Amino acid sequence: MGTAQQQHRHVGKKRLLSLVSAAAVTFAASVAFVTGAGPAVADPVEKCTATRGAIVAVDFGPFGGGVVRGCDTTPTTGYQLLRDGGFTTEGTRHDGDGFICRIGTRSFNSGKQYPTPATEDCVLTPQATAYWSYWIASPGQKTWSYSPLGAMSRTPGAGDVDAWVFGGTDVGGSTGRPAFTPDEVRAGGGATPGPTEDPTDGPGVPAGEIDVPAAARWVSGQLRDGTHVVDEGAEAPNDFLTTEAAYALAAANGKGPALDKVTAHLAGRTGAYAYPNGTDAAPDAPAAARLALAAEIAEDDPRDFGGHDLLGDLRKHVCPAGPDAGSPTPGCTAKGDFNGATYADGQALAVLALLRGGVEPPVEAVARLTQLVCQDGSVTSILIRPGEHCDGDPMTTGLVATVLKEAGGQDAVVAGARTYLRKAQLDSGAFPPANGATTGSVAATAYAAQALRALGDDGAAGAAVAWLSREQLDGGGFGLDEGATDPALYATGPAVLAGAGVDLVTLVAKAPEPTGPPTTPPATGGPAPRPTRPPGAGPDLKKGIAYLTRPSNLHQGRYYKGDEKTGRADFGLTIDGAFALAATGHDDNALRTIADFLEQGGKDGEGRTLDDWTGAGGTYALGGSMGKAAVLAQVVERDPRDFGGRDLIAGLAGAVCEKPSTAPNRSCPAAGAYTYAPSVFAHSLGVMAQVRAGEEKAAEAPIAYLAGLQHASGAWPSLIPATGDSEVDSTAMAAMTLDLVPGDTHAAAVDKALSWLASQQLADGGFPGASGNSVNSAGLAVQGLSLDAEKYDRQITKALKFLVSQQNKDGGFNVAKEGQRGSDIRASAQAVGGSTGISFGTLTRDLEGTTPNPVPSSSSAPVIVTPGDGAGDGAVNAGGPGGGGGLASTGVQVLGLAATAAALVLVGRLTVVAARRRRTAGAGGER
Repeated sequence: MGTAQQQHRHVGKKRLLSLVSAAAVTFAASVAFVTGAGPAVADPVEKCTATRGAIVAVDFGPFGGGVVRGCDTTPTTGYQLLRDGGFTTEGTRHDGDGFICRIGTRSFNSGKQYPTPATEDCVLTPQATAYWSYWIASPGQKTWSYSPLGAMSRTPGAGDVDAWVFGGTDVGGSTGRPAFTPDEVRAGGGATPGPTEDPTDGPGVPAGEIDVPAAARWVSGQLRDGTHVVDEGAEAPNDFLTTEAAYALAAANGKGPALDKVTAHLAGRTGAYAYPNGTDAAPDAPAAARLALAAEIAEDDPRDFGGHDLLGDLRKHVCPAGPDAGSPTPGCTAKGDFNGATYADGQALAVLALLRGGVEPPVEAVARLTQLVCQDGSVTSILIRPGEHCDGDPMTTGLVATVLKEAGGQDAVVAGARTYLRKAQLDSGAFPPANGATTGSVAATAYAAQALRALGDDGAAGAAVAWLSREQLDGGGFGLDEGATDPALYATGPAVLAGAGVDLVTLVAKAPEPTGPPTTPPATGGPAPRPTRPPGAGPDLKKGIAYLTRPSNLHQGRYYKGDEKTGRADFGLTIDGAFALAATGHDDNALRTIADFLEQGGKDGEGRTLDDWTGAGGTYALGGSMGKAAVLAQVVERDPRDFGGRDLIAGLAGAVCEKPSTAPNRSCPAAGAYTYAPSVFAHSLGVMAQVRAGEEKAAEAPIAYLAGLQHASGAWPSLIPATGDSEVDSTAMAAMTLDLVPGDTHAAAVDKALSWLASQQLADGGFPGASGNSVNSAGLAVQGLSLDAEKYDRQITKALKFLVSQQNKDGGFNVAKEGQRGSDIRASAQAVGGSTGISFGTLTRDLEGTTPNPVPSSSSAPVIVTPGDGAGDGAVNAGGPGGGGGLASTGVQVLGLAATAAALVLVGRLTVVAARRRRTAGAGGER
């Protein structure tokens, strides 16, 4: 890194030092920040600025050192930033370099790496209480966020800061975060770009206007019988989207027959939509609020809409306390919540409905919105509890800002939201779906434009509308994200309001004044146009399979790499890809090739086989890995008792724990668990394999243990031992597993799990997961809900449409709706397989008559795989261990947690499971 001038800067009780040399360092009793040299020729820290390069900070405090900073002016990945920033790393024997087990630097203790072998052997994945966790902060963010991607998959932006901290975290990352702030280690001493001097100016983009009449015609075309929206392939009305249509028609056309028909239909649906649990129970707050707003906009009476007093019932069911009170009320996360609001938009719309109806909202309900404001002024979409990790987004911030402005008395919060929105706006005029994203979201841009106009920033609002105008499709509608070609009502509705210059606070459907002959055809309630994609909701599975089997992704047609340099295989991800191939049947020869490679002891670039990954028969027999391999054998109708040279079923029986192990042995968390299976996902795969093999008796203890982990809500936690969280992925997997057990003993538990899964669905059809609005979680939720497909048809259809929105042109899928864009192998495997709705418990594929694909000529032996293939066409994870981006492997995210070597790595956003973010290679790892 070269020598640097010594500088002192007090940071709380710590000193930030830039040292002439490592030998000159004298560590005080307090922790020191150190800018240190590393083995690589690191860029001097002063070369990184708020607009160039990125900073990485590693806290050696637990080992008697300080916080050492490094700089990389041209970072390609978080992993490379760490290495090029002057640090050395070591991975685990089981997972390879991709899992950061030790870190060292010449600036501390002569470069010794920590933790030392005396405390951590780095054979398996370290335990959840003692590992290097990975944190990130974008420019302007004053607090740390758990990275939704592993370091080998994340691409740091200019002005970003990464941090590595040794220790443990709890669910959601609310503990264990760095003891220093991003600004204390940021480039330039924490200076970040300020807001534009003139708040009325916006990005210099070409002017443009939305064709509102054309958008209204498209919206009308989505209405069945001119009254309501029905999801493709369904019969029941989609009440949520019908309210969106009502708002759009009111903004575009005012009061008239078209709007009257929709409003009358909504009034008739009030009981079913807003009171699903009966009129004696609390209403569904977001539904009641949406209906009340529809009534108010149409100048109907929200106190007598469909025979219900929506405003009275909303005000009557405000939570008096949260779970911390000792006797939690169902549907309440904190005092002031509208019962069942769940998300910030539901809370905000309920407050707005009361305000518009002339009813003063409870002080606690308004205050609850202010508790969702993050330090950078943004508003988080989740009803977090006070003190929990906060990460906002432009869409939620725009909506809440307009509501709080209307409520009054919240000038400081509104001003902070305004500043955040100005900083978040991209040069194109668009707004990203989440902090750190670099492409625009139609819905986020529409809500931000509405808010900025209401707050007086006409220039910025105009730039946002201009961007929206360029995203409008030929038919009048809008896609969900930048460049999308399939229109969606979820995006088109708010875009219409932005184009009409109104928002939900000011929108009123007035009767139009007499005019001359119309220049455009009137909106009608005709039949929906023929969809542009093939009949049946869901992604293009053939394109998805083509992406998964692309030579640059599937190395020599045999496995996915965990390490590009060495050719190390990610066996867990490879099995995920095989599951996707089996579920679709679109390339049975490719599936045969993978199955043969694994079964016949095929070696990766490091000479490792499937047997090395499972640990079967050895000291570290991984229950989840053995289960996953055995399930694959069963799926392709091979013998799991002789697969890869091992009797995996016998291995599982021998891996059932009789009692918890004691330190330092970390093999058994509890009686009935499997050895080194630290997650519900991993455990479920073991049970599934035993039951599919007809070994119900041998699996009695693991089945009982799995059933006993279910929460009263119906959900399952992610980790074993349980940490108290609730996770979509684990719940879907546990439900599929217990549904496989013969008899009706677990039928009620499965039903309860599916009900909980359905309740977690987001407005756009997605599901919350480790990375945010997660593709992986949506795919698994589809599989789980398909256990009762008739009952949950509406939710499944919405989830499939969400997956459609996340499929890229190359056929692959994004990790999540928010954050870094680009196709990810792990997410794509789960999205493709999950979209079929086939449970892993029943999945089979007959490979009779198939032929394995030949090994490319560059290799001389069919089972010896050599490294060297390049990364694939911009795939998020193509170049990093573990496949990167982690949410998607069929269960993999969780199989590799905490204590195990199963390379099973965990993941979660809104309900983030901290331990599952430990895999640098990609927050997914192997489940």
